[in-house]
Amino acid sequence: MSAAPVLPQKPKGKRPVGWIIAAAVVVVAIVVAVVVAAVRSGGSDGAASGGGGEKTVTIGVADKSLGYWSTYTKLAKDELGVTVELTNFSDYSLPNPALKDGQLDINQFQHIQYLADYNVTSSDDLQPIGSTAVYPLPLYSTEYDETSELPADAKVAIPNDSINQARALLILQAAELLELKDGGSAFSTTTDIESSKVDVQPLDASQTANALQQGSVAAAVVNNNFATAAKLPTSDIIYQDDPASASAAPYVNVFAVRDADKDNETYLDLAKLFQDPAVQKAFAKDLPEAVARDESAEKLQDELAKVEQDAKAAKQ
Repeated sequence: MSAAPVLPQKPKGKRPVGWIIAAAVVVVAIVVAVVVAAVRSGGSDGAASGGGGEKTVTIGVADKSLGYWSTYTKLAKDELGVTVELTNFSDYSLPNPALKDGQLDINQFQHIQYLADYNVTSSDDLQPIGSTAVYPLPLYSTEYDETSELPADAKVAIPNDSINQARALLILQAAELLELKDGGSAFSTTTDIESSKVDVQPLDASQTANALQQGSVAAAVVNNNFATAAKLPTSDIIYQDDPASASAAPYVNVFAVRDADKDNETYLDLAKLFQDPAVQKAFAKDLPEAVARDESAEKLQDELAKVEQDAKAAKQ
């Protein structure tokens, strides 16, 4: 009888390959979970963490092509360690919903009056955290040099949207061309006109400059961006409101965020950065007609609350 075969001894200090692979899979899963958790926690304040502790913040604007934004984004990178990504909007109805839905971290395109109307209409609570400037809303004429020269019942175009229409009517009242019921308000409409020396023609804001240039109206209240696009010279301005006055407070343009982010330090720093001398110099070069305003977040939020109360009352 042959001898029974001798089984080889189990290797010492070694583990089955299958166990090693399983352990590796577990380790990888743990690492992935940690990374995902870190990204989510980093994004909880609205700023996504990048390499070296830097952050990326997305800001919605309406004038991305203007040079002052290049100065601003470079300073944000160099001084705050924040990469600012600008998203441009040509339709003013889009930036606030995009902010509400989290597509943006901040937007900067609107004044307090517009923001208040949006919040009340949409039952939202977006908040201003910093200011940029007030843009005067001028009355232009290519034929007359003074408002007193406008003939009786001369046609005057004004924007027909609720916010700009009210402001335009207040401008015409200040120019002594009409009188509004109870002195008018930031929510006045043409139905509030009690007496008028001119024939007020509400038009889409984008058409007021065109109506003036084609001669279908004697004068027109034209928003800054449309006046710039139409190349209307400042020499054609025959009246405008005072952007430095206290009455211009509702028309201060602002950086806006979701209510949950109004104390976010990164966002507050970015809003304050707009007041840097280098940014202000570039801004004044791009938009010389604008009057810079530096208001605290608290003051802006108080003003918003007041205007929202007026907006609610106007809608009742």
